[in-house]
Amino acid sequence: MSETQDPNPKAKASARDRIMDLAEAAVLQKGFGATSIDELVAGAGITKSGFFYHFKDKGDLAKALLERYLERDRTILGDIFGRARELHDDPLHRFLIALKLFAEMLSNMPEVHPGCMAASICYQDQLFNREIRELNAEGLLAWRRRFRGYLDEIVAQYPPRFEMDLDAAADMLTTLVEGAIILSRSLKDARILPQQVLLYRSFIQSAFLPGPA
Repeated sequence: MSETQDPNPKAKASARDRIMDLAEAAVLQKGFGATSIDELVAGAGITKSGFFYHFKDKGDLAKALLERYLERDRTILGDIFGRARELHDDPLHRFLIALKLFAEMLSNMPEVHPGCMAASICYQDQLFNREIRELNAEGLLAWRRRFRGYLDEIVAQYPPRFEMDLDAAADMLTTLVEGAIILSRSLKDARILPQQVLLYRSFIQSAFLPGPA
């Protein structure tokens, strides 16, 4: 029985997941343009018609990959910062706790971070339609809004010790994470990414914790 005739929804979901997992690994390794439908079909053990049952084209696959990636981000960050909120009522200290938890999670990864889907799409944005480019941009803006919200809570109780653009301060963590992923992959050093998150944590401490007059 062919992929398109399989009446078992679990088999269909499994095939879709296999395609997406293979595609994600390939895209992060070599880019979307160098990832072919043929290799995904062969790797997933399905027919070409099976691929097109799940995705109408490569653009549809790219959208699904990006949506899954962004949802993972929301879940991971939501869990980390939700846990920190349970541990401390003070907005500054719970932000510092969350950054420590984030760094610890990254430190516990068994290998160097495989890469960022948002960055992969950005580097080859000429391959994608407007919908995907806007979805990618919205994912990055969501990081800005999330961290700007935390900073707004902090500023309400702890005026910064020096002039600060809060949007830029929110973007700083995204910038550090994305840059650290590139650096850690290039140097094959998994320590770089959590170290950068901890440096951002130190920056937040120096920016908001009261110090000597």
